[in-house]
Amino acid sequence: MHLTLHLTDRCNLACRYCYARQGTNDMALETALSAIAELREELIFEIIAACERRRPFAFHYKVTTNGTLVTPAFVERARECRLSVAVSCDGLATAHDRHRVGADGSGSSAEALRGLGLVLAELPYAPVMMTVNPDTAGDFADGVMDLCARGAKYIVSTVNFQARWDADARRRLWKAYERLADWYLDSCRREEKVYFAAFDKRIATRIWPGRGASCRLGRRQISVAPDGTYYPCVQFVGRAGYEIGHVGAGLDERSRECIFARNESAKPACAGCALEGRCNNRCGCLNISTTGSLDAVPPFFCEHERHVIPLADRLAERLYAERNALFIQRHYNPAFPVASILEDMA
Repeated sequence: MHLTLHLTDRCNLACRYCYARQGTNDMALETALSAIAELREELIFEIIAACERRRPFAFHYKVTTNGTLVTPAFVERARECRLSVAVSCDGLATAHDRHRVGADGSGSSAEALRGLGLVLAELPYAPVMMTVNPDTAGDFADGVMDLCARGAKYIVSTVNFQARWDADARRRLWKAYERLADWYLDSCRREEKVYFAAFDKRIATRIWPGRGASCRLGRRQISVAPDGTYYPCVQFVGRAGYEIGHVGAGLDERSRECIFARNESAKPACAGCALEGRCNNRCGCLNISTTGSLDAVPPFFCEHERHVIPLADRLAERLYAERNALFIQRHYNPAFPVASILEDMA
């Protein structure tokens, strides 16, 4: 289970596309501790199940930051505490500053890139979270490459499907993906260890069928609002009708199971699609934020997957045919992430 504590709904930025609701609420320490305590029983059973499978079980901690308030002391403490730090950055300053702005409307790229540099210096595998908008699609490919030049090894790009993507913006996005495919191919051939989720995650669904079929809404992921209300995932926080319990009262298993079952149900628009089971059409956060319903998938998302998945497949076929060692190790050797880090430390 992934437990997300929404410690506050305050933020020093006012990013124009952010799903989070701005407010003045902070989570009390008692609320956070109670949430952890209430979910302990389920964790115990997960530990037992994990032991039965003879797999190790450990806590993993992660924080996502916009980078503007990162200090050397924070990064050092994060490294010592094994705290994974993800940094939100949209690549080039021209793209980043269009949406990731402060309360006064000023861009935050200078401080974000400064913070990113501090994080990557101590935590070289820290993920960088990019958001691609219609007006930044033209900078998408250059932004990814620029982040890699700055030392980023793990890039997760997210298309803002809530935005209006006209024909010109879509063409710019498809062109960017084509450029990134060439870059990905060359990177693998040069044995550069860069993980680009847009391709690597989709390649994984080809090699390991079913990986893209479920987001396990409300089962493996729970978000706790500042007031202690439980929600099934991050973008449901504050949405009426999606509460699944409260600190002090515990989880409402009936509501939790109903939401999960509804999200897992077949989507009418996806019937007969050859990509069913590979695309992320059961991402509850995506569907609720773009269509307002768990039962509907945004049309542009379908178009996006029909473009990107075949592109990723062609990359996989080509690299496998070349017997590219880095590609084969990354996608066929489960021990690759650990072995890769140990190799880099040697």
